Amino acid sequence: MSTDAPAHVSRTRAGEPVTLLEAIGEALWEEMERDERVFLMGEDIGAYGGAFKVTRGFLDHFGPERVIDTPISEGGFTGAAAGAAHMGLRPVVEMQFMDFISPAYDILTNYIATSLYRGAGPMPLVVRGPVGGGNRGGPFHSQNVEMAFFHTPGLKIVYPSNPHDAKGLLKAAIRDDNPVIFEEHKGLYRAPHCRQVLAREDYVVPLGRARTALEGDDLTVATYGLMVHRSLDAAAELAKDGIRVEVIDLRTLLPLDDEAIAASVQKTGKLLIVHEDTRTGGIAGEIAIRMNERAFEWLDGPILRVTAIDSPVPFSGELEDYFLPSVEDIGTAARYLVNY
Repeated sequence: MSTDAPAHVSRTRAGEPVTLLEAIGEALWEEMERDERVFLMGEDIGAYGGAFKVTRGFLDHFGPERVIDTPISEGGFTGAAAGAAHMGLRPVVEMQFMDFISPAYDILTNYIATSLYRGAGPMPLVVRGPVGGGNRGGPFHSQNVEMAFFHTPGLKIVYPSNPHDAKGLLKAAIRDDNPVIFEEHKGLYRAPHCRQVLAREDYVVPLGRARTALEGDDLTVATYGLMVHRSLDAAAELAKDGIRVEVIDLRTLLPLDDEAIAASVQKTGKLLIVHEDTRTGGIAGEIAIRMNERAFEWLDGPILRVTAIDSPVPFSGELEDYFLPSVEDIGTAARYLVNY
């Protein structure tokens, strides 16, 4: 086996900017070196290096017992990972696209999520993979799956927006004794604007805590993933007219950082929720009712949401652009709220 990390998982050591994809690869590599109980499972992750090459070079270094190519059976290999977790290992399961997680819904919700509650012990398991539209992948390669699992006690859901958080959150997820669904927007994987120089020392980003991506006092935007970047772009346009937007990057969706959102609403008096997922049953509804319960007396206007429309993700590029929330959509809703 090789001894050196491949270039795409060692740029941090050279002080070079890292893409979100490379940050995820670094987190996996470092956790596998740190803890021999950590191993990977998924379709084409070994010899092929993964559909997006996140695990390129892992098989040569860690060997086939820790980088396991699986059959096309998401329910089967997720169940196998659950058994390994019961035996004290810490599996990281890759879904080639998170759209394909649906065959594993039963094992994730009825067995894995309930493990600790049934006295079967902790379940240190991560299911990670690419999500999101904008790449003309159509309905089978572009979904956001967070709300399919948001209703399930016992699971955690993470959705980073930048390389620093992706690396730190994935490390925290792997070390957590609870099952974590880790969503990675493929539109950010290699995006030129989404590169960061990361700290060389080991670090984690705690699960369940939001961050303030931009400070402001006229309006709060609560969002996550790619929509953090679109919200920041909208905020930059609004700033030209003297509107100061505060952007809260949720980072972890389950559990939600209610305190961070409420504290921002208390400062601004207005709340706009932005997410790429479809509108009906989206997380915006849950956030809205929580802020109605926790921060109603500070609200100076209705809570609004900007989301994708209620449709499968279209194949057509023009239709997909219409389907997805745009910078202009966010700006229009923000201006309405500020002037309310």
